[in-house]
Formats: sequence, C-alpha cells, structure tokens
Amino acid sequence: MEKERGREGERERERERERERERERERDREREKREREREGERERKRERERERERERERERERERENEKMFIW
Repeated sequence: MEKERGREGERERERERERERERERERDREREKREREREGERERKRERERERERERERERERERENEKMFIW
C-alpha cells in the first residue's frame, strides 16, 4: 500500500515535471516569435532608411544635372 502511494506520488511528480518542461518550451517558442518579429521590424526600418538614402542620392543627382544645365 505504501509502495503504491509512493509510486503514484512519483508518477505525479513526473507529470508535473513534464508540464513544466512543456511550459518552458511554450515560453521559448513565444520568445523566439517575438525576436523574429523584432528582427523583421528592424529589417523594415533598415530598408526604409536605405530607400531614403537612395532618394537623397537621386535628389543630389538631379541637382547636379540642373547645375550642369545652368552652367551651359
């Protein structure tokens, strides 16, 4: 009888450890998801900055062309 309760207690502890491992895996998945979202946002921000820089460069090129035409 005592052994049976001991085994049942051990099984319950093992089930609790498994539930805790599953909670930890879920937290890891959520953390990874948030990190991917943040990385995506950082990449979009970098792309917007690159596009602004390309636009500034196009504007400088237009100004140079206008100056050339003005000089001629």
